[in-house]
Amino acid sequence: MLHLGKWPRGYRGVVLMLALGLTGCFEQPVAFDDDGVLEARIRRTEFGAPHIEADNLQSLAFGSGYAYAQDNICILADQIIKYNSQRSRYFGPDQTPGSGDSQNLINDFGYLTLELRKQAEEGLDAMSDASRALLSGYASGYNKYLVDVGVDHIDPTCAGQPWVRPISDVDLLTYSLGLALMSSSSGFLTQIYVAAPPGESYLPQMADSGLSPPWASNNSAPVELAALPDKSRLGLGSNGWALGKRKTANGKGMLLANPHFPFTGNLRFWQQHLTIPGSMNVMGASVAGMPGVVNIGFNEHVAWTHTYSTAEHFVVYELRLDPEDPTGMTYLVDGERRRIQKRSYVIDVKVAPDTVFALSKDLYVSDYGPMVAHPEILPWGQSSEGGFVAYGIKDANRANFDLIDTWLGLSLSRDMADVRKVFKQFDGVIFNNTMVVDEAGDAFYIDDSTVPELSPEAETALTTDTKWRKLREQLEFTILPGDASVYDFKGPSPFFKAPKLMRFDFVQNSNDSYWLTNPASPIRGVSTLYGPVDNEQSWRSRMGQRLLTDAAGWDGRFTLPELKEALLNSRSYLGEEILEDLLAACRAGGDEPVIVNGEPVDLTEGCYALSLWDGEMNTDSRGGVLFREFAWQFDQDPQWRKTFSPQDPFNTPNKLDPNYKVLEQLATAIGYVQAAGLSLETTLGEAQFVEMSTLDGSPSGVRFPWSGAAHIEGGFNVFNPWIKPDGTLLPRHIYPYLPGSKISAEAIGYHLTHGSSWMMAVSFTVNGPVAEGFLTYSQSANPESPYYLDQTELYSQQPRLRPLRFREQDIAAHTQSELRIRLDIN
Repeated sequence: MLHLGKWPRGYRGVVLMLALGLTGCFEQPVAFDDDGVLEARIRRTEFGAPHIEADNLQSLAFGSGYAYAQDNICILADQIIKYNSQRSRYFGPDQTPGSGDSQNLINDFGYLTLELRKQAEEGLDAMSDASRALLSGYASGYNKYLVDVGVDHIDPTCAGQPWVRPISDVDLLTYSLGLALMSSSSGFLTQIYVAAPPGESYLPQMADSGLSPPWASNNSAPVELAALPDKSRLGLGSNGWALGKRKTANGKGMLLANPHFPFTGNLRFWQQHLTIPGSMNVMGASVAGMPGVVNIGFNEHVAWTHTYSTAEHFVVYELRLDPEDPTGMTYLVDGERRRIQKRSYVIDVKVAPDTVFALSKDLYVSDYGPMVAHPEILPWGQSSEGGFVAYGIKDANRANFDLIDTWLGLSLSRDMADVRKVFKQFDGVIFNNTMVVDEAGDAFYIDDSTVPELSPEAETALTTDTKWRKLREQLEFTILPGDASVYDFKGPSPFFKAPKLMRFDFVQNSNDSYWLTNPASPIRGVSTLYGPVDNEQSWRSRMGQRLLTDAAGWDGRFTLPELKEALLNSRSYLGEEILEDLLAACRAGGDEPVIVNGEPVDLTEGCYALSLWDGEMNTDSRGGVLFREFAWQFDQDPQWRKTFSPQDPFNTPNKLDPNYKVLEQLATAIGYVQAAGLSLETTLGEAQFVEMSTLDGSPSGVRFPWSGAAHIEGGFNVFNPWIKPDGTLLPRHIYPYLPGSKISAEAIGYHLTHGSSWMMAVSFTVNGPVAEGFLTYSQSANPESPYYLDQTELYSQQPRLRPLRFREQDIAAHTQSELRIRLDIN
């Protein structure tokens, strides 16, 4: 990894471009404004899409920060508080007030232990000029919007709140460093909070007296204590295709981007178009607070997208404690003693409208990283095996200062050679696979997410040592011995060790591992931390491979309309595989009831409802709700005639075994549909909907019928209910699931809050890129914005994409508003 901070400051403005070799016949973007006045032009076309233009990176980010604040200021304001460990100060100790869940305390002490703010303060000056200019400009734009409008007149969701305040470049960098830990250390905040040596209490105390706070008792414990993180906990997913010259009708590159992210919270995508004339011209979407860079998008020459990777980004180390130190504060590495460090932190905690207490807490850190504990699985003290142990977590994404430079490098790339240089130099793609295609039709896949580089000895332990292998299978994260330095990783895996593939037909991913990026060229021989090989593929992955074949038209090559059709389809892979056999089994059973939990269930009406199903999940599809509920039951205990074979991964398992168990599963599914208050023959549009929340977090009552399959039945363009936390404290409503399903009796169906979000199809032509896209939950989270529901309403009527206005003449012809902003920073 190249650390730009090692270069003298006077050179940093050009080091990014020279290091990447991006020195073609075009002007390199200037980092900082040179006259002390930031200026940007913001034009908005249909659906509020902002086209931001400036003459340097700082001013460009100034415009981006301003436009983002117009649309989503409450989201970023919430995140700044979150990662700066200030939630307790404004919201009290509990996420649910009075519940004793301690979630705000866990957040604040956890991120203090991870040292996000400290890293930002100490590392900012060593970053590239480009990164510092973007951070500075974005914060200035956000702050100008806050001044222009006034905190009392912004989005009513957070208007007038004391936690909405001006931000700094350090605040933004703190947030970015926290975002990098989203799929790693952030999942262990509770385990960091409760980690304490044997005999010591983990509970915080009043800073001035050392006593327990009056609103907590010594026997209270965080409600999430037993929930260790796993790879699937985030629930994120995506589809990505990069189609090369041999897979497209015009012999140039094409891209399909289909991230499946939450509709609310800190992972909402936001569309933007960023231009520095003669230097940079990039369009796409970004998550909250990414300063002046596009996360999934395209420029004149390359297009890229990401999917959530199966790779691991941290290692938990089992420390062998020194038996001669009964306090449990000394551990052994290579026979030498090392001390666990105790650090004391103080935070302010709101306990009443005008009352704030200072709360102190001791937290603990080893040379591997923060100590983590769980009473059963990660004990600090005596283990169930009789050992004297403790555990620390080491994160490959800790202090990842490459985030901004990575996506800026992609935005400036002119061909696949440039793209590869970006991944060789930076480790900023924190938890994603990447699919890239250039205008020449070269398609490239890489899992360049930040993965620990293990030694051969550590790799061997994970694959052959029974203890570590079984723990990994059980917990879905890696534990390694911490008593020998040979198991300690020194940093992230370099470019040459990452799974990657260059093709002229296609590369793709739908959240299975790198292994079958292209079945004609299986990838093997990389670290086990990147994910499995020879494993069964999800229905969605199999549907993606099927679409690559049968959606391409008679010639097997995609046009842009064919690519859009593949992206927007509502097919069900599982339905296509088993519906006919399931109906035959259902009919063969006649009117004989099936016994479920001792009760007879008549399948007659269910069989008829399934016979009405067209095999797709459109709003007018009847019987699809019942099939989805059957899919949930079938997934728990699949009944196949032919089992999975690694030699035929996209066709096995197959052939339904029409036994009595299958009929029991159908009978159970009937019960779920009826328990939700639905007819078995209901259309999907009557059961599946999108509904926004009111300002206080209650249901708005305005429901938008929604097409789309779910992951469970093998959809591609998928949508799902989402009741997990969305990363913010902003009010939202959820409808609880019926146990064992994702259908809700309270909702009388499926309340969709997760799934296809920023959808994009890009085709390179002789005249440059032509692209269409859609943001299903609309551009703005502000209920008073004209861009709050416009795309949502349109997509509800019919799944579709819309033109992305990339060419200047197209932007000028469709501009609906224009704003020029200016700020004197002298």
